[in-house]
Amino acid sequence: MNRTLIPPYGPKQSASIHPSMIYIEKRLKREYKQIVRNLKKENPPDKAELNQLGEQGWGMSGVAQQPPLAYFYFRSRGWHGIQH
Repeated sequence: MNRTLIPPYGPKQSASIHPSMIYIEKRLKREYKQIVRNLKKENPPDKAELNQLGEQGWGMSGVAQQPPLAYFYFRSRGWHGIQH
């Protein structure tokens, strides 16, 4: 006896997806900030200074050292439009 089982219903067809189109009229760029400290004469940025930078929209992206100098790199959290 050879029987094929056929389910009573087929898989549901989902509606086609049409993603929204966003048109940008400005060219976007990311801004960067560098803070250089001589660690023999100055302290690195403290919690209060880092929090203030964060409130201004800056996020730390890296740190590099070339004793006695320390380089602290920040980038803007959002993208900024530039008019041309």
